[in-house]
Amino acid sequence: MRVPVTIVGAGLGGLTLARVLHVHGIPATVYEAEASPTARAQGGMLDIHDYNGQPALRAAGLIEEFRGLILEGRQAMRILDRDGTVLFDEPDDGTGGRPEVQRGELRQILLDSLPAGTVRWGHKVSGTRTLGDSRHEITFADGTSVTTGLLVGADGAWSRVRPLLSAATPAYTGMSSVEIHLFDSDTQHPACAKAVGGGALFALAPGKGILAHRERGSTLHTYVILTEPQDWFAGIDFTDSATATARITQEFDGWAPELTALITEGDTAPVLRTLNALPIGHRWDRVPGVTLLGDAAHLAAPNGEGANLAMYDGAELGKALAAHPDDIEAALTEYEQAMFPRGAEAAAEGTELHELLYGDDTPHSLITAFAADKPTR
Repeated sequence: MRVPVTIVGAGLGGLTLARVLHVHGIPATVYEAEASPTARAQGGMLDIHDYNGQPALRAAGLIEEFRGLILEGRQAMRILDRDGTVLFDEPDDGTGGRPEVQRGELRQILLDSLPAGTVRWGHKVSGTRTLGDSRHEITFADGTSVTTGLLVGADGAWSRVRPLLSAATPAYTGMSSVEIHLFDSDTQHPACAKAVGGGALFALAPGKGILAHRERGSTLHTYVILTEPQDWFAGIDFTDSATATARITQEFDGWAPELTALITEGDTAPVLRTLNALPIGHRWDRVPGVTLLGDAAHLAAPNGEGANLAMYDGAELGKALAAHPDDIEAALTEYEQAMFPRGAEAAAEGTELHELLYGDDTPHSLITAFAADKPTR
């Protein structure tokens, strides 16, 4: 490679790209807005799939480190009716192809695998522009800037690199998530811990649901899903935890107390996360010297594929660049031609999954689908 590789975003996708490039002897610099690796919590559990996330980690030479992070038993899953009746209960027998790890721990093994100084923390991108001749300029919030011959936007939903390629912006899906944590659940929240079991819990009704996952130790991570317009959520004061909790819980009036306690007994303030998506099949014409990966390229409603796809994108782009070190455009074309349909397929499957989860026939449609798919999961 005769030009520097500049990556914006130190998420899983950007770091996987940097690591795969490093494996192939290609240096890269990653610019990240966060001040440090511990500037914020890194999310909850991730199931890393044997058809995209795990191959990406193999390409990065980190599969053994990944295996050391796996939390045994967390692939277990149960579906409960709103009265607490267990409708579906699948234990984790250790044969599933989607082992669970903590996102933050996975990110850390990627960070630890890179040469010191690869990630430049505290560099929030304020703008990007094309200079011509395949070169681009990145300007940071502190007024400094860099130029590069190869720019990769791995900067998520609200990518500052995407406008170089596409006018598309994420749109609200009509659904939002409210997240809450319960700590030391086996001791402090035993009814909730029993309801969730060893892995994931789904308690669903049309347009809404209470989801929870057992994380490391006995922490429970609750995701309350509601289909409401953004104005509805704007009418809730999330700076007042008690009021916000009461208002969200009201939407589950009459549900089993061990389910609503996953909201009311939270040890952290409820956090609102709006769910947005790019148009399914989002793509762009080839622009010399720049491309996107992960959510920056194909943001979709949460479907279990986002982190896996980001890592796979990063690995595939890294391998393409290593295979065509003297022809960056050939590498980017090869990568994008495979990435576009990959992202579109995952987004379309995610739309189908959301119908199973929150459609008119939930949870029975979901149970039927899981039972039919059981031999392959």
